[in-house]
Order: sequence, then structure tokens, then C-alpha cells
Amino acid sequence: MAQEFLSDIAATLKDIEAEGLYKRERLITSPQGGHIAVGGRDVINLCANNYLGLADHPALIEAARKAMEPKGFGMASVRFICGTQDIHRQLEHRLARFLGKDDAILFAACFDANGGLFEPLLGPEDAIISDALNHASIIDGIRLCKAKRYRYQNSDMTDLETKLREAREAGARHIMIATDGVFSMDGYLAKLPEITALAKKYDAVVMVDDCHATGFMGPKGEGTPAHFGVDVDILTGTLGKALGGGIGGYIAGPQPVIDLLRQRARPYLFSNSLPPAIVMSGLEAIRLVEEGDDLRKNLFDNARYWRAGLEVLGFTVLPGEHPIIPVMLGEAKLAQAMAAKLFDEGVYVSGFFFPVVPRGQARIRTQMNAALTHDDLNRALEAFEKAGKATGVLS
Repeated sequence: MAQEFLSDIAATLKDIEAEGLYKRERLITSPQGGHIAVGGRDVINLCANNYLGLADHPALIEAARKAMEPKGFGMASVRFICGTQDIHRQLEHRLARFLGKDDAILFAACFDANGGLFEPLLGPEDAIISDALNHASIIDGIRLCKAKRYRYQNSDMTDLETKLREAREAGARHIMIATDGVFSMDGYLAKLPEITALAKKYDAVVMVDDCHATGFMGPKGEGTPAHFGVDVDILTGTLGKALGGGIGGYIAGPQPVIDLLRQRARPYLFSNSLPPAIVMSGLEAIRLVEEGDDLRKNLFDNARYWRAGLEVLGFTVLPGEHPIIPVMLGEAKLAQAMAAKLFDEGVYVSGFFFPVVPRGQARIRTQMNAALTHDDLNRALEAFEKAGKATGVLS
């Protein structure tokens, strides 16, 4: 390999580290959970997407184990060649029923689902209007599509209507509004009642990425549309967060949409099918979610308790109702220092900074888990107070 090429990469890495933007990974030696083992220590985990605490649930582990003897370890093929088992369609039908849609289609991850959604459905004569804070996977999926692109400021309904009007006046055949159901860096919910009303006014399709809502927002955990009591056209989501924390994504929507995606969505056509163990644990996760009112109660009780505790200590916390509760710190180096000090105090968190969030808006994004107790949260609040004072965040 050319030495100049490697030297340029090394210089880029050095710059990343100098700016305090270098990401380091700690090795977890236990299952994912409210407590995890890292470096031989038990620490309280406040930064996983394991909202309902199902990642180490015995029923999911047993479902995965039982799947492998009759169904095998992996499919060694893509779906349309030799990779579709009866259980894949069973999970797709189950997801569709759970989400109130005609059908669903599975992907290796929701990043792939969003990456494969737009290009088969929309062409140069169409338009996509995307929220400025959408997931990177939506942004990348839109880039692969030839439709005209518009972007509206985060949750700014006046700006959204302006873009809808512009697209209509430009002669767009079809218009799709794309939004996260929950904006994951802030914990803010999309304004789906207003968005769906504008979509109806301008005859647009609404697509929602509900990764940070499925399983715990709305009645029976059906997501942000159910939370607001509205209907949207297309939902994308994941099995990798509240639904067990494994891997796998999906798109749910009208039958013709799902049928066309089976024919033309490239990440679906050219990626291995989900392993049987993941499929069967996904089915079990949906059952637990539908019966999980107690888990959702614990989750939101923890979120309220934790948010109030941080505010009493004097931290700057973004407002909201979601179990994502960001502690705003401003600079990347401060976020990294705070996270390191918290780890010393027995709390596992991560600093978030550019390019994940804008420069000057570095934070520690805390996330609640139904499996945590108030004793856990009290210990974590003590750790935040000590770390805040040690780093100068608190006086």
C-alpha cells in the first residue's frame, strides 16, 4: 500500500484525537443489561438502547437456542435465492399485525431498511422532504434515490409546509415526507399530528423511522404514531433496541409497497437472511412487548425520576418525555472527561460529540432501562454529582 496514503490516514486520526473527537470502545464481558461487567468491574449501564431490559431476558435466550436445532445456524443465502424459511414470513406477518400494517419486510438492520427504501419507490419526477435531524441511514438512503431532495428544519412545521408547497409547485409527481419518530440525540418526538395533517393537505406520503420508539411508546408499545393516535404510511424500525437488542430491521406498510421492495430493494436482495435464532427471538420479543405494560411503566417512572434528579443537581438537561435524557456539556473534551470520571465512579456512559452532534453541542446521552431500580439511579446520581464537580461542570 502507498506510504503517502497511510500517512494521510494517520494524520487524520491524529487530528481527530487532538480535537477530543476520538472514539474508544470498552470491552464488555457480560450480557447487555442494566448492570454490565467491564474490565472486571460491575458498572451501572446508562447508555444502551435496551429500553425494556430484554437484551438478557431468559425467554429470548431460550427462543434463540431452541431455534437452531430445527432451523440451523444461518441461511448462507439471500432471501430470493435460497434464504427464506417459514419463520421469516411468520415474523414479517407478526410485525405487520403488531404495527397495524398490511405486511412487513425484514432487513439485516434498520440502516439497511432505510438505505433500501427510497430508491425503489421514487424517481426523478418525485420529491423527498426530510427533517434536518433524521438518522444518518435516512440521509444515506435518500442520497441513493434520484428524487428531488428538500430538507426542513427540525420539527419546523412552517418550513415543512414551505417545502411541500415548493415541491408541488415544481410539479412533483409523488412527495414523501421522511422523519424520525424520535430524534435520538435529543429525545424529542416528531410532531406527527401536524406532519400527517400537512401530508393530507398536500397529498404526500409519510415515512417514519421508529427505531427509538417501537416497543415502549404508545399503547402496547406500537410506536410514535400510536402514541399520538395518528396513522402513517410507512414505518421502519429495528429488532436491535427495545425488541431484544439483537440485530435486524424492517419496513412495514401497504402491500404494494412491500411487494415492490421485495423486488428491488438492494440491501434486501443482496444481504444474507436473518439467522433463525434472531427471527425466533424476535417473535418472542413481540409477545413480551405486547404483554409488557409493567415494563413500560417502570421505564417511564425511571425516566421521570432520573430527569428530576439531574435537574436538582444542576445539570443542563434537554426537556422531554422520552427515556433518552441528554446531559448537555458543550465541548467534546469535557464530555469525554465527564464520561471517564463517571466510569471511575461505576457508571457506564458515553460522550457524544461532532460529527454525531453539531460542534459545541457535546453531551452525555443517558438512556433509561426498565430493569434499573431507584437504588441504581440514586447511585448513578451520586456519581454524576462527583464527576460534575471534579470536571467543573458543577460548582
